Amino acid sequence: MNQTPKTPIPRVMGAELPLEAAEAGVSAAMECARQSDLQVSVAVVDAGGHLLSFSRVAGTPWSSIELAQGKSRTAVSFGMPSNTLGNMIDAATDRVRLHLLLRPDIIAMGGAFPVQAHGRVIGAIGVSGASEEQDIECAEAGLAAIHRLIESAL
Repeated sequence: MNQTPKTPIPRVMGAELPLEAAEAGVSAAMECARQSDLQVSVAVVDAGGHLLSFSRVAGTPWSSIELAQGKSRTAVSFGMPSNTLGNMIDAATDRVRLHLLLRPDIIAMGGAFPVQAHGRVIGAIGVSGASEEQDIECAEAGLAAIHRLIESAL
């Protein structure tokens, strides 16, 4: 019997956003949604845009799942709130606007914020399903919870 040597599977190391902080952010955003009787999806991604934590209110439209994740990936990719990118796209030339908006993963609507620590973007939180203003409010609640947990760990 021929035995091949065991080669370890390469492991991709995640960003420095702890899972506990991601889960706290999702919980806080979900609580914000519950208090206002909103149906939303909430996603937290690491610095590479990989999903760390997710939840949704029962009955939330399925499209909000991908939108919440897309908003969070947009915020982490550009290192800015998703609505800031939207405002920049609104003010851009037609050529720039066309090329950015043709990218299927760029969601330049309000509701996502990058998570920063030590001057680096380490993740993002995104909310979708309600109005832009309500998505922003819930995402801000989640971001605050993430920052509280990160700061208490320092």
